[in-house]
Amino acid sequence: MAAVEVIDRAGEKVSKINLSDDIFSMPVKKSVLHDVVRMQLAKRRSGTAKVKGRSEITGSTKKLYRQKGTGNARAGDVKSPLRRGGGVIFGPSPRSYSHKVPRKVRLKALKMALSSKLEAGELLIIDDLNLDKIKTKEFAKILKDLNLKKTLVIFDSEDPSVFLSARNIPNVKVIKSAGLNVYDILKYDNLLLVESAVKSIEGRFL
Repeated sequence: MAAVEVIDRAGEKVSKINLSDDIFSMPVKKSVLHDVVRMQLAKRRSGTAKVKGRSEITGSTKKLYRQKGTGNARAGDVKSPLRRGGGVIFGPSPRSYSHKVPRKVRLKALKMALSSKLEAGELLIIDDLNLDKIKTKEFAKILKDLNLKKTLVIFDSEDPSVFLSARNIPNVKVIKSAGLNVYDILKYDNLLLVESAVKSIEGRFL
């Protein structure tokens, strides 16, 4: 098992914690991470783009002028896609962009994402991060003392004081361990785990 230092708010080492090799020391395959990130982003797409086809345009169906003898190209009704205000040919219509990736692959990708952060030295574990009150300045100071900028913070349980203190800080996101996902792990440069959240994360893979 990998032994990782646990730090306090000042960045000083206070203890060590053993991380499971099955979760934090897995060989990383970029193709697996790519598939899962694509799935996550596809699910976020609203798929509400819509245009009107020829049959949905309001207008007369009367033939504009006689077929022959005018010198013009033959024409049908005013709703023709060739005319201004007519219907759109092969335009978008509401659809779902989501696709599924097997659950085992999703879990494996989550392990790989965590492993990649540990391997790159971008994973930090802090003993405690609770605040007595909602104070953005205090939370920002903690991150500054730890020299963290673009950071994903993982908590074991929802702490309103921390979540509200962090929401206005640019490039910082705080989530519960239950909401940990591959896209967020890879998006942020640093991963800051509260020590109590480690057990919750490891419990997801049992």
